Amino acid sequence: MTAHLLTAGAAVPDFCLPNQFGEEVRLDGLRGAGVVLVFFPFAFSQVCRSELAELQAERALFDDARVRLLAVSCDSKYTLRAWAEQEGFGFDLLSDFWPHGETARAFGAFDAGRGLAERASFVIDGEGALRASIRSDPGAARPLEQYRTALEAL
Repeated sequence: MTAHLLTAGAAVPDFCLPNQFGEEVRLDGLRGAGVVLVFFPFAFSQVCRSELAELQAERALFDDARVRLLAVSCDSKYTLRAWAEQEGFGFDLLSDFWPHGETARAFGAFDAGRGLAERASFVIDGEGALRASIRSDPGAARPLEQYRTALEAL
């Protein structure tokens, strides 16, 4: 695992990534509303599917907190679009495909040895301040309760 995961109070790096439709999403462009940034290893993998399906089922938790849910992997936008359509995800899936993992690296959530984004999430308030980070071990989902706790503190 990466030793330098960003934690609460750290400066949040800006990024611009394409979503599954090829539309650019820039973090700075989302100021004024909170953001939950969810890094995950790969589309079409078992744990990632169940984790994002749980987030989709609990969208009201994020909507009620007035935060935008964004999920990020190193998959291509084409892969992410096919997966989002198959699974019915109603939030943006962002492609950190090229330069490979650059945004995940900036957040300290990239496993260079395996070439993938780690399971790490970041709760960012409307002013762009990092309020919480959530991480789990490889193969383990992040508990929904940790999101709930972080969102209640916004």
